Amino acid sequence: MTNLVNGDQILVFVVDYVLMGYGTGVIMVVPGQDQRDWEFAMKFGLLIVRTVAPPEGWTGEAFTGAGPVINSANDEISLDGLEVEQAKTRTIDWLEATGLGTRTVTYKLRDWLFSRQRYWGEPFPIVYDEAGNPIPLPETMLPVELPEVDDYSPETFAEDDVTSEPLPPLARKTDWVEVTLDLGDGPKAYRRETNTMPQWAGSCWYELRYLDPTNEDTFVDSDVERYWMGPASEGDSGGVDLYVGGAEHAVLHLLYARFWHKVLHDLGHVSSTEPFHRLFNQGYIQAYAYTDDRGSYVPADEVTEKVDGTGTTYFFNGEPVNREYGKMGKSLKNMVTPDDICDTYGADTFRVYEMSMGPLDASRPWETRAVVGSHRFLQRVWRNIVDEETGASRVTDEPADETTRRLLQRTIKRVSTDMDGLQFNTAIARLIELNNHVVKSGTTPREVAEPLVLMLAPLAPHVAEELWTWLGHDDTLAYEPFPVADPALLVEESVTCVIQVGGKLRDRIAVPPSIGDDDLQERALASEAVQRALDGRGIRTVVVRAPRLVNVVPS
Repeated sequence: MTNLVNGDQILVFVVDYVLMGYGTGVIMVVPGQDQRDWEFAMKFGLLIVRTVAPPEGWTGEAFTGAGPVINSANDEISLDGLEVEQAKTRTIDWLEATGLGTRTVTYKLRDWLFSRQRYWGEPFPIVYDEAGNPIPLPETMLPVELPEVDDYSPETFAEDDVTSEPLPPLARKTDWVEVTLDLGDGPKAYRRETNTMPQWAGSCWYELRYLDPTNEDTFVDSDVERYWMGPASEGDSGGVDLYVGGAEHAVLHLLYARFWHKVLHDLGHVSSTEPFHRLFNQGYIQAYAYTDDRGSYVPADEVTEKVDGTGTTYFFNGEPVNREYGKMGKSLKNMVTPDDICDTYGADTFRVYEMSMGPLDASRPWETRAVVGSHRFLQRVWRNIVDEETGASRVTDEPADETTRRLLQRTIKRVSTDMDGLQFNTAIARLIELNNHVVKSGTTPREVAEPLVLMLAPLAPHVAEELWTWLGHDDTLAYEPFPVADPALLVEESVTCVIQVGGKLRDRIAVPPSIGDDDLQERALASEAVQRALDGRGIRTVVVRAPRLVNVVPS
């Protein structure tokens, strides 16, 4: 084989160490830049030419780092001194210019998800004629419906049978596989495709079908897709505004969903160039899992524990097991089903607990006993609006006091910000703070109750809907606008300024939020507590961070 760039002859070897997924056809080895190639070349005494200069003093074998290209010159092109990516580009340009090669793009999408289903999936609308030519079925014959299959067991062959091919389960249904159809040139015998697509074939574009689920003519009407997912402005990619999913989605579902969407866009079926505008990876829910002496997981809810002077031992069916901590999952047999929580506390409690466990993108431990706290919060909200003994409304039309009104507006502002940032745990904390304030005040003004219920609705929709009815509304709150904070009430009348002497807290004073440095320093130095702490000493400097902090440094 000839190296097209410099005309040198290249030895060809058949080896088994090249990774299956690296590429197809003939692979050019570079011993100077690949350790496995280096070892192969050393084993068989082959020439090793470095193509990237290693750092000065390099004593290793293959150098896999970045550096300038070396040993590349021929009569027409020299790449020496270029970075590797620059050298690749120049080489391809030269090969195209001389007619020796053509630039191409290699997509590294795996195709093993198709035609590899052991059991079931979407059928391919393909039949084969007597010559084995594939023929797509016309639209009038769609959809292809799968038959019932009683036996999914693998096909078995005689031990000396080395020619038979494995068959999918559908191949057993010969009355479905062998079919006579009229595809426009009279009735003929055809054979259906017996492989099936994976379930991912449907889930890769389900966000488009959600837009127009009852359309029987096309997967989504173009105007509907353009309205919901089309680019909002020039340069915008369009797509779903937000996709929340686990990190594993980034290398599995989302990779293929994007590929399918790009194909649909290139064919002119969708206006958005990307399927999803923003991705947010939520963390794992974590819990204890248990393994037996074989390393197999056992049901966590059937494990018992024994505590003695040496510590805690865990048992399953009387045998000791090991405890580990990690994500919750079916394979680990440590799942906590939502049904049990919902049956005991209700779906809203379950929702509030999950969202209050911690930041959405962080992994959080599951603690069933902590669910009670979320349940009590919803109970307190209910009791603030409905009298538990009489069943009458506790809401009054009297105006709220100034402190309550300001706290409400700060809560609206912060909850709105938290919701936009998917910080549901802090949003719930703000609502708890507001609700506790209402409990202590002993009265529930309508001007507080209604925005409180509206802010609660995304988190606990069932309770909020019921309370909205108790507040005298006949229509659902689902279409009510989210509360908007009054800017005038967000301005604090005063803030607390901490005064330190030599870094130690000595006093706190209330000051206007707009106070200047000079005025704040004057007030701080006038504090009796500061004067006592100085005890006649001079002042070396005063650090002022209006309006929250003053630190007096004695001399």
